[in-house]
Amino acid sequence: MWVDSVTDWLAKLSIEPTALTQLVVALSLIVLVALVTHFILHHFVRRLMERLAGSAQHIWNRALFEKQLFKRLSFIIQAIIVQLQAQQWLEPGSVSLLIIGSLTQLWILIFSVLVLFVILDVLLELSQYSRATRELPLRGIFQGIKLSTVVLAAVIAISILIGKSPLILFSGLGAMTAVLLLVFKDPLMGLVAGIQLSANKMLSVGDWLEMSRYGADGAVVDINLTTVKVQNWDNTITTIPTYALISDSFKNWRGMQESGGRRIMRGVRIDVSSVRFLTPQDVDVLRKSNLLNSYIEQRLAEVERYNTEHDLDLSSPLNGRRLTNIGTFRAYLAAYLKTHPRIHQQMIMMVRQLEATSEGVPIQVYAFTNTTAWVEYEGIQADLFDHVLAVMPVFGLRLHQSPTGNDIRQIKLSIDKDDQPGVDA
Repeated sequence: MWVDSVTDWLAKLSIEPTALTQLVVALSLIVLVALVTHFILHHFVRRLMERLAGSAQHIWNRALFEKQLFKRLSFIIQAIIVQLQAQQWLEPGSVSLLIIGSLTQLWILIFSVLVLFVILDVLLELSQYSRATRELPLRGIFQGIKLSTVVLAAVIAISILIGKSPLILFSGLGAMTAVLLLVFKDPLMGLVAGIQLSANKMLSVGDWLEMSRYGADGAVVDINLTTVKVQNWDNTITTIPTYALISDSFKNWRGMQESGGRRIMRGVRIDVSSVRFLTPQDVDVLRKSNLLNSYIEQRLAEVERYNTEHDLDLSSPLNGRRLTNIGTFRAYLAAYLKTHPRIHQQMIMMVRQLEATSEGVPIQVYAFTNTTAWVEYEGIQADLFDHVLAVMPVFGLRLHQSPTGNDIRQIKLSIDKDDQPGVDA
Protein backbone atom coordinates (compact mmCIF):
# COMPACT_ATOMS: atom_id res chain seq x y z
CA MET A 1 0.00 0.00 0.00
CA TRP A 2 1.11 3.54 -0.71
CA VAL A 3 0.19 4.45 2.86
CA ASP A 4 3.32 2.66 4.05
CA SER A 5 5.35 4.60 1.51
CA VAL A 6 4.07 7.86 2.97
CA THR A 7 5.04 6.72 6.46
CA ASP A 8 8.57 5.80 5.30
CA TRP A 9 8.90 9.08 3.43
CA LEU A 10 7.91 11.10 6.50
CA ALA A 11 10.37 9.16 8.65
CA LYS A 12 13.22 9.97 6.26
CA LEU A 13 12.33 13.68 6.56
CA SER A 14 12.48 13.37 10.38
CA ILE A 15 8.75 14.11 10.60
CA GLU A 16 6.78 12.14 13.10
CA PRO A 17 4.36 9.98 11.01
CA THR A 18 1.23 10.64 13.05
CA ALA A 19 -2.26 9.93 11.70
CA LEU A 20 -2.86 13.66 11.17
CA THR A 21 0.35 14.24 9.20
CA GLN A 22 -0.32 11.16 7.09
CA LEU A 23 -3.83 12.42 6.33
CA VAL A 24 -2.59 15.92 5.45
CA VAL A 25 0.11 14.56 3.16
CA ALA A 26 -2.28 12.09 1.52
CA LEU A 27 -4.93 14.75 0.92
CA SER A 28 -2.30 17.14 -0.42
CA LEU A 29 -1.09 14.52 -2.88
CA ILE A 30 -4.68 13.76 -3.96
CA VAL A 31 -5.41 17.47 -4.54
CA LEU A 32 -2.09 17.98 -6.37
CA VAL A 33 -2.67 15.07 -8.73
CA ALA A 34 -6.28 16.19 -9.28
CA LEU A 35 -5.13 19.70 -10.23
CA VAL A 36 -2.46 18.39 -12.60
CA THR A 37 -4.97 16.02 -14.19
CA HIS A 38 -7.49 18.86 -14.57
CA PHE A 39 -4.90 21.11 -16.20
CA ILE A 40 -3.79 18.44 -18.67
CA LEU A 41 -7.29 17.31 -19.62
CA HIS A 42 -8.87 20.76 -19.95
CA HIS A 43 -5.99 22.84 -21.32
CA PHE A 44 -4.27 20.39 -23.62
CA VAL A 45 -6.30 17.30 -24.45
CA ARG A 46 -9.69 19.04 -24.60
CA ARG A 47 -8.46 21.91 -26.79
CA LEU A 48 -6.76 19.44 -29.10
CA MET A 49 -9.94 17.41 -29.41
CA GLU A 50 -12.05 20.52 -30.05
CA ARG A 51 -9.63 21.65 -32.77
CA LEU A 52 -9.88 18.26 -34.44
CA ALA A 53 -13.65 18.32 -34.14
CA GLY A 54 -13.84 21.79 -35.68
CA SER A 55 -12.01 20.62 -38.77
CA ALA A 56 -13.93 17.32 -39.02
CA GLN A 57 -16.33 16.77 -41.91
CA HIS A 58 -18.73 14.56 -39.97
CA ILE A 59 -21.71 16.37 -38.49
CA TRP A 60 -21.90 14.02 -35.52
CA ASN A 61 -18.28 14.72 -34.61
CA ARG A 62 -18.83 18.47 -34.47
CA ALA A 63 -22.16 18.03 -32.66
CA LEU A 64 -20.52 15.98 -29.89
CA PHE A 65 -18.07 18.73 -29.05
CA GLU A 66 -20.56 21.55 -29.45
CA LYS A 67 -22.56 19.82 -26.69
CA GLN A 68 -19.36 19.65 -24.53
CA LEU A 69 -19.24 15.87 -24.30
CA PHE A 70 -15.50 15.70 -23.73
CA LYS A 71 -15.68 18.33 -20.98
CA ARG A 72 -18.10 16.15 -19.03
CA LEU A 73 -16.08 13.02 -19.70
CA SER A 74 -13.02 14.85 -18.35
CA PHE A 75 -14.73 15.41 -15.02
CA ILE A 76 -15.60 11.71 -14.83
CA ILE A 77 -11.96 10.79 -15.49
CA GLN A 78 -10.84 13.21 -12.76
CA ALA A 79 -13.27 11.69 -10.25
CA ILE A 80 -12.06 8.18 -11.07
CA ILE A 81 -8.43 9.23 -10.57
CA VAL A 82 -9.29 10.90 -7.22
CA GLN A 83 -11.08 7.77 -6.06
CA LEU A 84 -8.17 5.52 -7.05
CA GLN A 85 -5.72 7.79 -5.25
CA ALA A 86 -7.86 7.85 -2.12
CA GLN A 87 -7.92 4.05 -2.05
CA GLN A 88 -4.12 3.99 -2.30
CA TRP A 89 -3.12 6.90 -0.02
CA LEU A 90 -5.72 6.61 2.76
CA GLU A 91 -6.19 3.95 5.40
CA PRO A 92 -8.82 1.33 4.46
CA GLY A 93 -12.05 1.86 6.38
CA SER A 94 -11.12 5.38 7.48
CA VAL A 95 -13.73 8.13 7.66
CA SER A 96 -11.82 10.29 5.14
CA LEU A 97 -11.76 7.44 2.61
CA LEU A 98 -15.46 6.88 3.12
CA ILE A 99 -16.28 10.58 2.57
CA ILE A 100 -14.08 10.96 -0.49
CA GLY A 101 -15.36 7.68 -1.95
CA SER A 102 -18.98 8.75 -1.52
CA LEU A 103 -18.34 12.22 -2.99
CA THR A 104 -16.49 10.84 -6.02
CA GLN A 105 -19.21 8.26 -6.64
CA LEU A 106 -21.82 11.00 -6.59
CA TRP A 107 -19.61 13.09 -8.89
CA ILE A 108 -19.27 10.21 -11.36
CA LEU A 109 -23.01 9.53 -11.19
CA ILE A 110 -23.98 13.16 -11.90
CA PHE A 111 -21.63 13.58 -14.85
CA SER A 112 -22.56 10.15 -16.24
CA VAL A 113 -26.16 11.36 -16.37
CA LEU A 114 -25.02 14.57 -18.07
CA VAL A 115 -23.03 12.54 -20.63
CA LEU A 116 -26.16 10.51 -21.41
CA PHE A 117 -28.10 13.77 -21.87
CA VAL A 118 -25.46 15.01 -24.32
CA ILE A 119 -25.63 11.78 -26.34
CA LEU A 120 -29.43 12.02 -26.51
CA ASP A 121 -29.26 15.68 -27.57
CA VAL A 122 -26.77 14.82 -30.32
CA LEU A 123 -28.95 11.96 -31.56
CA LEU A 124 -31.94 14.31 -31.60
CA GLU A 125 -29.99 16.88 -33.59
CA LEU A 126 -28.74 14.29 -36.09
CA SER A 127 -32.28 12.93 -36.52
CA GLN A 128 -33.28 16.21 -38.18
CA TYR A 129 -31.08 15.35 -41.18
CA SER A 130 -33.09 12.22 -42.01
CA ARG A 131 -36.71 12.30 -43.16
CA ALA A 132 -37.46 8.88 -41.63
CA THR A 133 -36.28 9.90 -38.14
CA ARG A 134 -37.50 13.50 -38.41
CA GLU A 135 -41.11 12.28 -38.39
CA LEU A 136 -40.59 10.30 -35.16
CA PRO A 137 -41.43 11.96 -31.80
CA LEU A 138 -37.84 11.51 -30.62
CA ARG A 139 -37.88 14.63 -28.48
CA GLY A 140 -40.70 13.25 -26.32
CA ILE A 141 -39.10 9.78 -26.15
CA PHE A 142 -35.70 11.22 -25.19
CA GLN A 143 -37.30 13.44 -22.57
CA GLY A 144 -38.97 10.33 -21.15
CA ILE A 145 -35.56 8.60 -21.01
CA LYS A 146 -34.04 11.65 -19.29
CA LEU A 147 -36.83 11.72 -16.72
CA SER A 148 -36.42 8.03 -15.98
CA THR A 149 -32.65 8.45 -15.75
CA VAL A 150 -32.98 11.29 -13.24
CA VAL A 151 -35.31 9.20 -11.05
CA LEU A 152 -32.93 6.23 -11.23
CA ALA A 153 -29.90 8.43 -10.48
CA ALA A 154 -31.69 9.97 -7.49
CA VAL A 155 -32.35 6.52 -6.04
CA ILE A 156 -28.72 5.48 -6.56
CA ALA A 157 -27.48 8.76 -5.01
CA ILE A 158 -29.59 8.18 -1.91
CA SER A 159 -28.27 4.62 -1.64
CA ILE A 160 -24.69 5.95 -1.83
CA LEU A 161 -25.32 8.48 0.94
CA ILE A 162 -26.98 6.02 3.31
CA GLY A 163 -24.62 3.17 2.41
CA LYS A 164 -27.38 0.76 1.43
CA SER A 165 -27.96 -1.26 -1.71
CA PRO A 166 -30.17 0.44 -4.34
CA LEU A 167 -32.20 -2.78 -4.52
CA ILE A 168 -33.55 -2.07 -1.04
CA LEU A 169 -34.82 1.32 -2.16
CA PHE A 170 -36.26 -0.08 -5.38
CA SER A 171 -38.15 -2.74 -3.45
CA GLY A 172 -39.82 0.03 -1.44
CA LEU A 173 -40.93 1.90 -4.56
CA GLY A 174 -43.70 -0.62 -5.17
CA ALA A 175 -45.82 1.01 -2.50
CA MET A 176 -45.22 4.42 -4.09
CA THR A 177 -46.25 3.38 -7.60
CA ALA A 178 -49.66 5.03 -7.35
CA VAL A 179 -48.10 8.27 -6.11
CA LEU A 180 -45.49 8.25 -8.88
CA LEU A 181 -48.15 7.60 -11.52
CA LEU A 182 -50.12 10.56 -10.21
CA VAL A 183 -47.10 12.86 -10.09
CA PHE A 184 -45.86 11.88 -13.55
CA LYS A 185 -49.31 11.48 -15.13
CA ASP A 186 -48.83 14.14 -17.83
CA PRO A 187 -45.32 12.99 -18.89
CA LEU A 188 -46.46 9.36 -19.09
CA MET A 189 -49.59 10.24 -21.08
CA GLY A 190 -47.50 12.48 -23.32
CA LEU A 191 -44.96 9.72 -23.93
CA VAL A 192 -47.68 7.23 -24.88
CA ALA A 193 -49.40 9.83 -27.08
CA GLY A 194 -46.12 10.65 -28.82
CA ILE A 195 -45.53 7.00 -29.62
CA GLN A 196 -49.08 6.68 -30.98
CA LEU A 197 -48.69 9.82 -33.10
CA SER A 198 -45.48 8.43 -34.57
CA ALA A 199 -46.66 4.86 -35.07
CA ASN A 200 -49.82 6.00 -36.87
CA LYS A 201 -48.01 8.82 -38.72
CA MET A 202 -50.59 11.27 -37.42
CA LEU A 203 -48.34 14.29 -36.84
CA SER A 204 -44.74 15.40 -37.25
CA VAL A 205 -42.76 18.63 -36.98
CA GLY A 206 -43.49 20.90 -39.93
CA ASP A 207 -47.08 19.73 -40.48
CA TRP A 208 -49.88 22.25 -40.79
CA LEU A 209 -52.14 21.59 -37.80
CA GLU A 210 -55.63 23.00 -37.30
CA MET A 211 -57.32 22.45 -33.93
CA SER A 212 -60.08 24.97 -33.31
CA ARG A 213 -60.67 23.91 -29.69
CA TYR A 214 -57.22 25.23 -28.73
CA GLY A 215 -57.16 28.05 -31.27
CA ALA A 216 -54.30 26.39 -33.16
CA ASP A 217 -53.91 26.96 -36.89
CA GLY A 218 -50.34 26.86 -38.13
CA ALA A 219 -47.13 24.86 -38.41
CA VAL A 220 -45.99 22.38 -35.75
CA VAL A 221 -42.61 23.58 -34.50
CA ASP A 222 -42.00 21.20 -31.61
CA ILE A 223 -43.32 17.91 -30.22
CA ASN A 224 -42.00 17.11 -26.76
CA LEU A 225 -42.93 14.93 -23.83
CA THR A 226 -45.89 16.94 -22.55
CA THR A 227 -46.76 19.56 -25.16
CA VAL A 228 -46.98 20.26 -28.89
CA LYS A 229 -46.10 23.81 -29.96
CA VAL A 230 -47.87 25.29 -32.96
CA GLN A 231 -46.78 28.57 -34.55
CA ASN A 232 -49.97 30.12 -35.86
CA TRP A 233 -50.06 32.16 -39.05
CA ASP A 234 -50.17 35.37 -36.99
CA ASN A 235 -46.86 34.22 -35.40
CA THR A 236 -48.44 33.50 -32.04
CA ILE A 237 -47.57 30.23 -30.33
CA THR A 238 -50.26 27.80 -29.19
CA THR A 239 -49.29 25.03 -26.76
CA ILE A 240 -51.41 21.87 -26.84
CA PRO A 241 -51.08 18.90 -24.42
CA THR A 242 -49.66 15.97 -26.38
CA TYR A 243 -52.29 13.56 -25.13
CA ALA A 244 -55.04 15.95 -26.36
CA LEU A 245 -54.07 15.05 -29.94
CA ILE A 246 -55.10 11.47 -29.18
CA SER A 247 -58.25 12.17 -27.19
CA ASP A 248 -59.53 15.02 -29.41
CA SER A 249 -59.81 15.43 -33.17
CA PHE A 250 -57.60 17.73 -35.23
CA LYS A 251 -56.97 18.49 -38.89
CA ASN A 252 -53.57 17.79 -40.43
CA TRP A 253 -53.01 19.48 -43.80
CA ARG A 254 -49.99 17.31 -44.64
CA GLY A 255 -51.93 15.43 -47.32
CA MET A 256 -52.70 18.68 -49.09
CA GLN A 257 -49.09 19.80 -48.92
CA GLU A 258 -47.78 16.48 -50.24
CA SER A 259 -50.36 16.29 -53.06
CA GLY A 260 -49.07 19.48 -54.65
CA GLY A 261 -52.54 21.02 -54.94
CA ARG A 262 -54.72 23.10 -52.66
CA ARG A 263 -58.48 23.09 -52.97
CA ILE A 264 -60.62 25.99 -54.17
CA MET A 265 -64.26 25.57 -53.16
CA ARG A 266 -65.91 28.91 -53.51
CA GLY A 267 -68.98 30.10 -55.33
CA VAL A 268 -71.06 33.07 -56.44
CA ARG A 269 -74.80 33.51 -55.97
CA ILE A 270 -76.78 34.40 -59.06
CA ASP A 271 -79.86 36.62 -58.93
CA VAL A 272 -82.70 34.24 -59.94
CA SER A 273 -84.48 36.97 -61.90
CA SER A 274 -81.51 37.24 -64.28
CA VAL A 275 -81.70 33.57 -65.37
CA ARG A 276 -83.22 33.22 -68.87
CA PHE A 277 -82.90 31.54 -72.25
CA LEU A 278 -80.25 32.81 -74.64
CA THR A 279 -81.49 34.94 -77.54
CA PRO A 280 -79.99 34.66 -81.04
CA GLN A 281 -78.15 37.92 -80.34
CA ASP A 282 -76.68 36.44 -77.15
CA VAL A 283 -75.57 33.35 -79.06
CA ASP A 284 -73.83 35.50 -81.68
CA VAL A 285 -71.91 37.35 -78.98
CA LEU A 286 -70.91 34.23 -77.04
CA ARG A 287 -69.97 32.31 -80.17
CA LYS A 288 -67.01 34.66 -80.60
CA SER A 289 -65.41 33.28 -77.41
CA ASN A 290 -62.61 30.82 -78.12
CA LEU A 291 -63.57 28.84 -75.03
CA LEU A 292 -67.28 28.67 -75.88
CA ASN A 293 -67.28 28.38 -79.67
CA SER A 294 -67.08 24.58 -79.88
CA TYR A 295 -69.49 24.14 -76.95
CA ILE A 296 -72.13 26.41 -78.47
CA GLU A 297 -71.89 24.81 -81.91
CA GLN A 298 -72.21 21.34 -80.41
CA ARG A 299 -75.10 22.28 -78.14
CA LEU A 300 -76.96 24.16 -80.90
CA ALA A 301 -76.69 21.12 -83.15
CA GLU A 302 -78.05 18.86 -80.41
CA VAL A 303 -80.92 21.25 -79.62
CA GLU A 304 -81.86 21.70 -83.27
CA ARG A 305 -81.76 17.94 -83.93
CA TYR A 306 -83.94 17.24 -80.88
CA ASN A 307 -86.47 19.92 -81.75
CA THR A 308 -86.65 18.80 -85.39
CA GLU A 309 -87.07 15.13 -84.52
CA HIS A 310 -89.95 15.92 -82.19
CA ASP A 311 -91.53 18.52 -84.52
CA LEU A 312 -92.05 21.02 -81.71
CA ASP A 313 -93.78 24.40 -81.89
CA LEU A 314 -90.99 26.76 -80.86
CA SER A 315 -93.21 29.81 -80.73
CA SER A 316 -93.87 28.91 -77.11
CA PRO A 317 -90.89 29.06 -74.74
CA LEU A 318 -92.33 26.03 -72.99
CA ASN A 319 -91.69 23.79 -75.97
CA GLY A 320 -88.40 22.34 -77.08
CA ARG A 321 -84.89 22.65 -75.78
CA ARG A 322 -82.97 25.92 -75.59
CA LEU A 323 -79.67 27.18 -74.23
CA THR A 324 -79.79 29.08 -70.94
CA ASN A 325 -77.45 31.83 -69.90
CA ILE A 326 -76.67 30.16 -66.55
CA GLY A 327 -75.90 26.79 -68.19
CA THR A 328 -73.64 28.43 -70.75
CA PHE A 329 -71.98 30.36 -67.93
CA ARG A 330 -71.17 27.06 -66.17
CA ALA A 331 -69.77 25.63 -69.39
CA TYR A 332 -67.59 28.71 -69.84
CA LEU A 333 -66.19 28.47 -66.31
CA ALA A 334 -65.42 24.74 -66.78
CA ALA A 335 -63.56 25.48 -70.00
CA TYR A 336 -61.77 28.40 -68.34
CA LEU A 337 -60.51 26.15 -65.53
CA LYS A 338 -59.18 23.61 -68.05
CA THR A 339 -57.02 26.27 -69.71
CA HIS A 340 -55.95 28.10 -66.54
CA PRO A 341 -52.15 27.75 -66.06
CA ARG A 342 -52.36 27.71 -62.25
CA ILE A 343 -55.11 25.10 -61.88
CA HIS A 344 -53.98 21.50 -61.25
CA GLN A 345 -55.22 19.59 -64.29
CA GLN A 346 -54.67 16.10 -62.82
CA MET A 347 -56.97 16.69 -59.84
CA ILE A 348 -60.76 16.90 -59.64
CA MET A 349 -62.23 19.97 -61.32
CA MET A 350 -65.86 20.98 -61.79
CA VAL A 351 -68.36 23.83 -61.79
CA ARG A 352 -71.62 22.87 -60.13
CA GLN A 353 -75.00 24.44 -59.41
CA LEU A 354 -76.30 24.05 -55.87
CA GLU A 355 -79.83 24.30 -54.54
CA ALA A 356 -81.45 27.69 -55.02
CA THR A 357 -82.29 29.56 -51.83
CA SER A 358 -83.49 32.99 -50.83
CA GLU A 359 -79.88 34.05 -51.35
CA GLY A 360 -79.99 33.18 -55.06
CA VAL A 361 -78.68 30.31 -57.19
CA PRO A 362 -75.18 29.21 -56.01
CA ILE A 363 -72.64 28.42 -58.75
CA GLN A 364 -69.64 26.77 -57.10
CA VAL A 365 -66.13 26.34 -58.49
CA TYR A 366 -64.40 23.19 -57.20
CA ALA A 367 -60.78 22.82 -58.31
CA PHE A 368 -57.20 22.66 -57.03
CA THR A 369 -54.33 25.05 -57.57
CA ASN A 370 -50.96 23.65 -58.66
CA THR A 371 -49.28 25.13 -55.60
CA THR A 372 -49.81 24.78 -51.86
CA ALA A 373 -48.11 28.03 -50.88
CA TRP A 374 -50.66 30.10 -49.00
CA VAL A 375 -49.88 33.51 -50.53
CA GLU A 376 -49.82 32.14 -54.09
CA TYR A 377 -53.00 30.17 -53.48
CA GLU A 378 -54.90 33.23 -52.28
CA GLY A 379 -53.68 35.23 -55.26
CA ILE A 380 -54.77 32.55 -57.74
CA GLN A 381 -58.18 32.22 -56.10
CA ALA A 382 -58.71 35.99 -56.06
CA ASP A 383 -57.72 36.36 -59.74
CA LEU A 384 -60.04 33.52 -60.70
CA PHE A 385 -63.08 35.08 -59.05
CA ASP A 386 -62.18 38.53 -60.28
CA HIS A 387 -62.64 37.08 -63.75
CA VAL A 388 -65.84 35.23 -62.77
CA LEU A 389 -67.47 38.40 -61.46
CA ALA A 390 -66.33 40.44 -64.46
CA VAL A 391 -67.76 38.08 -67.13
CA MET A 392 -71.16 37.54 -65.51
CA PRO A 393 -72.80 40.55 -67.23
CA VAL A 394 -71.73 39.16 -70.62
CA PHE A 395 -74.09 36.25 -69.98
CA GLY A 396 -76.85 38.56 -68.80
CA LEU A 397 -76.46 37.38 -65.21
CA ARG A 398 -76.51 39.48 -62.06
CA LEU A 399 -74.86 38.74 -58.74
CA HIS A 400 -77.30 38.37 -55.87
CA GLN A 401 -76.78 41.11 -53.33
CA SER A 402 -78.84 42.08 -50.33
CA PRO A 403 -80.04 45.70 -50.28
CA THR A 404 -77.64 48.08 -48.60
CA GLY A 405 -78.46 51.17 -46.62
CA ASN A 406 -77.78 53.32 -49.66
CA ASP A 407 -80.24 51.25 -51.77
CA ILE A 408 -82.96 51.77 -49.19
CA ARG A 409 -82.27 55.51 -49.05
CA GLN A 410 -82.51 55.76 -52.85
CA ILE A 411 -85.85 53.91 -52.81
CA LYS A 412 -87.16 56.26 -50.10
CA LEU A 413 -86.03 59.34 -52.03
CA SER A 414 -87.75 58.03 -55.16
CA ILE A 415 -91.01 57.42 -53.25
CA ASP A 416 -90.86 60.86 -51.61
CA LYS A 417 -90.28 62.45 -55.00
CA ASP A 418 -93.28 60.68 -56.52
CA ASP A 419 -95.47 61.79 -53.60
CA GLN A 420 -94.61 65.47 -53.99
CA PRO A 421 -97.54 67.46 -55.51
CA GLY A 422 -96.96 69.08 -58.89
CA VAL A 423 -94.14 66.70 -59.78
CA ASP A 424 -94.59 64.60 -62.94
CA ALA A 425 -94.27 60.90 -62.23
